[in-house]
Amino acid sequence: MPKLAANLTMLFTELPFLDRFEAAAQAGFSAVEFLFPYPWPAAEIHARLEAHDLQLVLHNLPAGDWDAGERGIACLPGREAEFRDGVQRALAYADALQVPQLNCLVGIRPPAVSEADAQATLVQNLRFAAAALQAAGRRLLVEPINTYDIPGFHLSTTRQALALFEQVGSDNLYLQYDIYHMQRMEGELTATLQRLLPRISHVQLADNPGRHEPGTGEIHWPHLFQALDTLGYRGWVGCEYKPRNGTTAGLGWRRGLGL
Repeated sequence: MPKLAANLTMLFTELPFLDRFEAAAQAGFSAVEFLFPYPWPAAEIHARLEAHDLQLVLHNLPAGDWDAGERGIACLPGREAEFRDGVQRALAYADALQVPQLNCLVGIRPPAVSEADAQATLVQNLRFAAAALQAAGRRLLVEPINTYDIPGFHLSTTRQALALFEQVGSDNLYLQYDIYHMQRMEGELTATLQRLLPRISHVQLADNPGRHEPGTGEIHWPHLFQALDTLGYRGWVGCEYKPRNGTTAGLGWRRGLGL
């Protein structure tokens, strides 16, 4: 069955961030992921990983002013220097924390920016990031996100992602496939996983509707997990969901699926 990583941005939020590592280990996770490490010194995060025998499998590139509503800057003309500085900052953390892959949130296209200009900016930024990460021995990922939760997000389907891959032309650009987002935008989860598996380097999960834990919505998780096994997916599956009644109380879904 798939290997599960606890997303510490979404899970164990009743605890301060640095205390969530211990909680994840006590709950049986051997790996974690989260959105951003940058508010904390890398040494503090590394100490938590070491103390609790955890592997950090993923975090994101800097994504602009999150509190102001920005969700990435890679598609924003005029922010190229900031994007490149962010790539270097992310790589410094990845080196310190031994993170094998980094995700790029491409951002929300402002109304004043044309789709063509946003796409051209995104392609150039991803070419830079993919090359920089490849030189550092790490993979670059991009993630389509549903436009119900984040209206205006520039990359929202796997079809768009594949077209983007062709434009960038790098063999170091992969797909982060979030089951929740793609259920909302596309459906056809199993067929899409089968078709795109060679380009998928990370999977994330949450049920729909509500973005809660598996078993709270419409997705047939036994079938989907079996499909990942049958297809030969060997990567991590990040648990990026909003617990409905507390993280620990909601983890029973793992036992129900034999995880």
